[in-house]
Amino acid sequence: MKENEISFYVRKCIFSVYNELGPGLLEKVYEKVLAYELENNGLMVKTQVPMNLKFKDTVIESGFIADIIVENKVIIEIKATTDIANIHHQQLLTYLKLTGLKLGILVNFNTDYINKSIFRKVNGKLD
Repeated sequence: MKENEISFYVRKCIFSVYNELGPGLLEKVYEKVLAYELENNGLMVKTQVPMNLKFKDTVIESGFIADIIVENKVIIEIKATTDIANIHHQQLLTYLKLTGLKLGILVNFNTDYINKSIFRKVNGKLD
C-alpha cells in the first residue's frame, strides 16, 4: 500500500474517532483509540515508537518517539491542544527528515472542526 492510500484510511479513522469521542480528551486517549481503529481497518500500527537519529558520526538512541507509525510508511503526530503552532508542523517535518519517511499526518483532536485540523506533511516526493 502506498502512502496516499494509507493516508485515505488514516483520515477515515481520524473522523471516526473524532465523531465518536469529540474534543476535550488527552492525547494518549486519542492515540490509543486511533491505533485501535487503524488496526480494525487492517493496517499495521506501531505506537510510541522510539526512533534513533544519526548526529554526525554518532547514533543517538531514542532521539525522539513517534506517536503512531502506520505500515512503516506514515507517521501520525497527535495533538490535543488549543491551537496548532508552527513548531508542531516543524516537529513532524523533522521526524520525516530524520526517519526518511515520506508522509506525516499532524492531527489536533481538540477542535470544533476536525476537517480543518488534519495536516499532511511531505518529505520529498510521494510515489
